[in-house]
Amino acid sequence: MPPSKLDSLYRRMLITKFFEKGWGKPENLHRVFQFRKIISCRETCFKLVPRDYPVEITKKKKYSDSTLIEGNFTTPLELHLPGVVPEAAQKAYFQLLIPNKWINEDHKPICIHLAGTGDHFFWRRRNFIAKPLLKDANIGSIILENPFYGLRKPDDQIRSNLHNVSDIFVMGGCLILECLVLLHWCERNGFGPLGVTGLSMGGHMASLAATNWPKPLVLVPCLSWSTASAVFTTGVMSQSINWDMLETQYYSDGQYRERLSKMVTIIDDAFAAGQKFIQNFNQSLHELKEDIDDTRKIQTQQCETDGNNYRTQKKSVENANNSIFLLKSLENKSLNSSNMQLPLKEILSKNIANDSELSMCQPETMDRSTLTKLMTYILPLSAQNRNKKIDITKTNWWEREALQFMRGMMDECTHLKNFSVPFDTSLIIAVCARDDAYVPRDGCSSLEDIWPGAEVRYLDAGHVSAYVLHQKLFRSCIIEAFDRAKKVYANASYKDLKAAIK
Repeated sequence: MPPSKLDSLYRRMLITKFFEKGWGKPENLHRVFQFRKIISCRETCFKLVPRDYPVEITKKKKYSDSTLIEGNFTTPLELHLPGVVPEAAQKAYFQLLIPNKWINEDHKPICIHLAGTGDHFFWRRRNFIAKPLLKDANIGSIILENPFYGLRKPDDQIRSNLHNVSDIFVMGGCLILECLVLLHWCERNGFGPLGVTGLSMGGHMASLAATNWPKPLVLVPCLSWSTASAVFTTGVMSQSINWDMLETQYYSDGQYRERLSKMVTIIDDAFAAGQKFIQNFNQSLHELKEDIDDTRKIQTQQCETDGNNYRTQKKSVENANNSIFLLKSLENKSLNSSNMQLPLKEILSKNIANDSELSMCQPETMDRSTLTKLMTYILPLSAQNRNKKIDITKTNWWEREALQFMRGMMDECTHLKNFSVPFDTSLIIAVCARDDAYVPRDGCSSLEDIWPGAEVRYLDAGHVSAYVLHQKLFRSCIIEAFDRAKKVYANASYKDLKAAIK
């Protein structure tokens, strides 16, 4: 079914841009990439947060049927990666809503709710999800404030628009470890069974958090995704990204191209070696040839106006001819599935580095630096239109390289294949929208393939309409998943189960 037009319309109404300051500091990205290898493995990640991690309770208010507790703690990510988390986001804030009387004192279910994009503070999740769950199913809730949101938002950040691409990864790292803190805290206070949920981005963060808990855990991600790469490069969210800044920083700083590209990996078939480029290869080559021809004509005309620039003219024409020769060589060379799971630098250079015909174009070996030189030869034409909005579906090939870098970064730090499989996938119920324009699914790994045993339910709706109209369905899935957990482990109390696992 076609993507929802409402999703596209809603996104166009938001005029502010994501990632106005670029990718983030290279040293921070390097540290985050290294740390991802630790927090993506349940065995190593679980050890990062001790069971007695300190949590401060700051407020407690009792109502007729429920009790609301507020608390905070220092995010563990700041302890493990000092300086990466902005000062405003270093303290995690949460609210706990529980019934005054549990139906069964040995069964005190608690669900952690993570925020979706734009969900600041606690009131929305508390009123639309937590309170109905308490009333309908006697399920308590912990509402955790996202880093960069609400009480944790940096002063110079406009609404939900993160300054850097790296902020997404910092947010994910914080929430993974903060959920471990809260899960430990729940166990110490006798709560259980435990679960985690979220809508949209919150659903994905909930999925990441669930991978590192070595015990049965209810998981209900709604309108979520298996990797953020599709969301930020092909979904309507890409319309709100400052691509001009990202491309300029990418090409002006060699640390991104050489140092960081070696550390990221593209996972899904649809994104390996730019599959969208491959699917329309002939048309793309024709467009590239036209770009080169136009560049040669303009540069030749400029040189003809000044007889003293004969050498420059000759060199420009030779470069253009070499570019066309490179184009023809690429046209005769097929890209295959062997690029899967390769570092990004190898993906971009594998099919050209050892080609004898291509090596004739330049004395040196045709590698990444040669492609960059060719890009800088053609780039001035594009730079004239730098202030115009970039159409992600019709970018030039050198712009696609920056796009590939974004895909690789997102896959490296957010793809569920890079994380452990949850302890019990039978306790997972995911809800997806068939017409979701925010979360493209073509070519992306399905949750059933990544986590065998997980259940996925589909809505005939778009992202925005599902969020607005199907809150009741999301709550019913949470209730059903907790009922399932109760039935699966009915032979032993939850306290006995925890003791057995320890």
